Amino acid sequence: MWQNLREIKVAMLFGILIPLLSGCWDSKEIEQRANVLAIGVDIASEKERKKEDEISHLSKKFPIPDEEMIKVTAQIAVPGEIPLGPQQPGGSAKPVLVIEVVGHTFEDAILNLQQEIADELFLGHLRIIVLSEEVARSGTNRFNDFLRRNPEIRRTASLVISKESASRYMKIVPELERIPSLYLADLVDNLSSLGKFPPSFIGLFWTIYSSKGQDPYLPYLEIKGKSSIQLNGLAYFHGDKMVGKTNPLQIGIFMAVRGIGRGGYGAFVEVPDKNESVLVRAVSRKTRTKVTLKNGKPHVSIKIQYESEIDEKESASIQLSDSAILEKIEKATSKNVKASIEKLIKSTQKKKADIFGFGEHFRGKLPKYWNKNVKTKEKWNEIYQNVTFDIKVDTHIHRVGMKSK
Repeated sequence: MWQNLREIKVAMLFGILIPLLSGCWDSKEIEQRANVLAIGVDIASEKERKKEDEISHLSKKFPIPDEEMIKVTAQIAVPGEIPLGPQQPGGSAKPVLVIEVVGHTFEDAILNLQQEIADELFLGHLRIIVLSEEVARSGTNRFNDFLRRNPEIRRTASLVISKESASRYMKIVPELERIPSLYLADLVDNLSSLGKFPPSFIGLFWTIYSSKGQDPYLPYLEIKGKSSIQLNGLAYFHGDKMVGKTNPLQIGIFMAVRGIGRGGYGAFVEVPDKNESVLVRAVSRKTRTKVTLKNGKPHVSIKIQYESEIDEKESASIQLSDSAILEKIEKATSKNVKASIEKLIKSTQKKKADIFGFGEHFRGKLPKYWNKNVKTKEKWNEIYQNVTFDIKVDTHIHRVGMKSK
């Protein structure tokens, strides 16, 4: 009897373990996949729309979506040509293949792209998505459904806005990197580490878009020359539509209000009574934001403390060893920063775009007011236009360089 019971247990154990041996039954070699590294999205021109083939639908046989047709430009890795080390002599083959397709929706365009590729498309290595400004202003919500449903899309992929057509970014050949998509993605990642832009990736964009008290923002890029790309500002949104952009220096102002500690921007400040300028660069910041109700209306108090350095002075007549001159520079810097903050906040209020997340402060710290008077994101966008602010900026210059004369 005990022998039979032991045999039954062994048989049951084998029955449980055998299915685990088939764990690689659906594996696929990387060479058998078409790995998409980057995607650019533009509004399709009239000429490009006529190139659409009957792949996902028959012409004039289905209800046409209200949105304009889009052009998707994809950068696909060429198997065996992605460099893994120093460039070898004679390695002139292109590491990526660039293909353009059109479609009524993002999924429609991907289906059309698959029709031109022998291997199965794989989006697990997608590093960056570039949307043209025209596409961003028309709304990003039409792409969110496909991107959020697709389990292959990494939430850490970058999403950026381009001044030019997004297809140009897929064809550009940067001199500092042999793989264009990696250069674009590293550009966005390194800007954050250098204090030039707040952390930005597609998962964070969706999180902010879904919040009730904040509107999203994205990096705004522009091509300079033949192969250089510049961060030319911050594109900000009202809902899913881009409604404006900042200049590059205002990115640092935005980061200060948001409370992002690391500094990365410098600006010329005129020394009072000297008619000369010095270059003051922010090293770090501390921001305190307090929300209250003033006469029953939302009011925000912002206090920012800057730790800064003087990187350069315009002439030798400015004696940085003089504490009185340093104090004047600190006060002039604080005054300039305060004026820049007020200007940026007013511009976002006109566009009903609370990219700073003040609404989240009210929702978290004054829940009774929020639940009674706001409740929805649309209502907060209306209220945000009339929010009042009290801004205080203190600048401390703690290093002026090794030579002050």
